[in-house]
Amino acid sequence: MRYQNSVLRDLLNYLPWREFDRLVDEHGADYRVRKLRTKDQLIALIFAQLSGMSGLRGIASGLGSQVNGLYHLGTRPVARSTLSDANVKRPAAVFTELFAALVQRTSRGLRGKTGEAVRLIDATALPLNKLSEGWSRLSTKACGAKAHVVYDPHAERPVYFSVTAAKVADITAAKSMPIEPGATYVFDLGYYDFAWWAKLDQARCRIVTRLKKHTPLTVIKQRPLPKNAPGHILSDRIGTLPPRQAHSRRNPMAKPVREIRLRNDAGKILRIVTNDLKSAAAKIADLYKQRWDIELFFKWIKQNLKIKKFLGTTENAIRIQVAAALIAYLLLHIARAACRNSISAHEFVSLVRLNLMQRRSLNHLKAPPNLSTPDTRQLALSLSPC
Repeated sequence: MRYQNSVLRDLLNYLPWREFDRLVDEHGADYRVRKLRTKDQLIALIFAQLSGMSGLRGIASGLGSQVNGLYHLGTRPVARSTLSDANVKRPAAVFTELFAALVQRTSRGLRGKTGEAVRLIDATALPLNKLSEGWSRLSTKACGAKAHVVYDPHAERPVYFSVTAAKVADITAAKSMPIEPGATYVFDLGYYDFAWWAKLDQARCRIVTRLKKHTPLTVIKQRPLPKNAPGHILSDRIGTLPPRQAHSRRNPMAKPVREIRLRNDAGKILRIVTNDLKSAAAKIADLYKQRWDIELFFKWIKQNLKIKKFLGTTENAIRIQVAAALIAYLLLHIARAACRNSISAHEFVSLVRLNLMQRRSLNHLKAPPNLSTPDTRQLALSLSPC
């Protein structure tokens, strides 16, 4: 009988293991390690993300019940305390750079298929308890962190992330993000900084964002709206921003910009600003509307992956867990794209979770068509033979 890999093994095969081994050596992650290699730690964290287990005790018990399956993965069960210590002490750079390597590996040829590169920038809050107050105190009663993400809406995946304390401003984190020359960057008021806008403009990037209500615009030209312009677009004009950001600071974004006023679905009037002076106003408005995609991404990972309850309290442990969650997301995304089925992303995750350690092909994760409710479909599939 032909040997069949487990679902988890098939997912892990998408990881660039040679690059991972290089990163482990480069950062000395396994130096003087006797019990839990960094590879074992990574597999344990991905297992936790995909199986839905959120606590150290649950992860240790879950892995302990899958000894035979772990043997074929080249790993072994882990002790709760050992995994906890590893999350505190192992360099988070191994995991964040592995995420970047996986993004790069899956990006080959993608821009040619999807057209122009659009990047959505936003951050999501990660509530923490008081055990993390040493680095993440937000107020006398609250602690928290932020995950700052650059998201590709065409490929439906993140391409960059960082984790900071919640008190760090979004624009502060954005200034450390890599810039792709020629890409379109879409972001909201949390990134309101004319100097950063000028930096993007110098890299030949298109900017689509919002102007604050009180920011004046010196109008140079009023552009007429085409007859077929959508009704929610109210005006289109070109002008210059204030020459100074404050009384003593010159505004480096001195080039003409374009302001498009529109009314959103809630009836609120927005001032969209861009350095693209040629594209149709409707296209700029649609680009700004794409910001909703990154909000849906944040909602999805919080519902389907484990970044609400954390396994550690240190900044290093939080970074590792967020990196593991996003690596798991990319593996699911890659696997679903490679599978010859058309089930939704939510169904695919549910089926992977139910069959994670089962020896069956990812292509066989299909729900029976005669069952209507998701819960019944998933239960029937988990009980059916391969």
